[in-house]
Amino acid sequence: RCSPCLASEVCIMAVALSSFQEASDILKDRGVKIGVDTIRNIATRFSARARLEKLCERHIDQDSFKGRRIVASTDGGRVRIRKNKRGPKTKKGRTRYATEWKEPKVLTIYVIDSDGKMDRKIQPFLDGTMEGPDAVFCIIRHYLSRLGIDENTQILFVADGARWIWNRVGALMKSLGLDGNRYFELVDFYHAVEHLSKVAELRKGWSKKERQRWIKKHRWLLLKGKVEKVIESVKKICRGRNSKAIKRERNYFIRNSRRMNYKELKEANWPIGSGAVESAVRRIINLRFKGASIYWLKETVEAMIRLRAFFKAGIWQLIKKLAFSCHLDALS
Repeated sequence: RCSPCLASEVCIMAVALSSFQEASDILKDRGVKIGVDTIRNIATRFSARARLEKLCERHIDQDSFKGRRIVASTDGGRVRIRKNKRGPKTKKGRTRYATEWKEPKVLTIYVIDSDGKMDRKIQPFLDGTMEGPDAVFCIIRHYLSRLGIDENTQILFVADGARWIWNRVGALMKSLGLDGNRYFELVDFYHAVEHLSKVAELRKGWSKKERQRWIKKHRWLLLKGKVEKVIESVKKICRGRNSKAIKRERNYFIRNSRRMNYKELKEANWPIGSGAVESAVRRIINLRFKGASIYWLKETVEAMIRLRAFFKAGIWQLIKKLAFSCHLDALS
């Protein structure tokens, strides 16, 4: 008994506001009494329909991507998932439960212009899932395979140094039929600098100025494409009681050295940071699903992440059209 117009309004409030209860209170002020459970059910059904109908693809203009420069990235956030416990209920008749942190995966795909800035005329792709690394890479492949990529299209995959990402990028590009001249892999420059800071912090005998001077020098070397010199410098200080920790940082640079060609890509006006996906994690995950005493059922947060990603990508008008194109009963 929910009209399409009201259903659309309920969904946008569910993803835009800070809680289902807040959405319920605002609707009540407007003379519409809808409980939290009903709001959750409506949003979950819309999300399922959006995925089933491949809603996010409806705004793709393949000609807009031919011969363009595309940046793809992924990263993880943190949410707490609630799981009910077996056994007797509490004295008040409530089911006992436990919570644990899980990492939702968020992806971004966007087009940049000749100056290396995001092309605002083409809406970016934002999406996410709770199903893990393989699932998010399946989604990335799904989008990239439908962008009308031609022989002049170039793709940059930029992310932090997480192994779950880089262990899958090569297979992704191979499945899209892209050779090494048409795509680039890059570790986010600012994450690399953080690892330089970790190395400096592990040198307990250095003063604050010595650490800052060392970081500044090797940051400049990274920007100039002299990764080998950075690795050699880190090798020289792998001694003392923190040598094992320093070796881990050294191995980080060795493992990702071919993904640190910052000089070449910067000169070609490619971005050298993954700020877009980190911003997406903050806007999609942190500002809605993460907080003190906030727990989620996995299926609920999976659905809500998808809807909020579409909302933040600026394609909510497609959700509104969907509300008028089918009955909610069809979404159950």
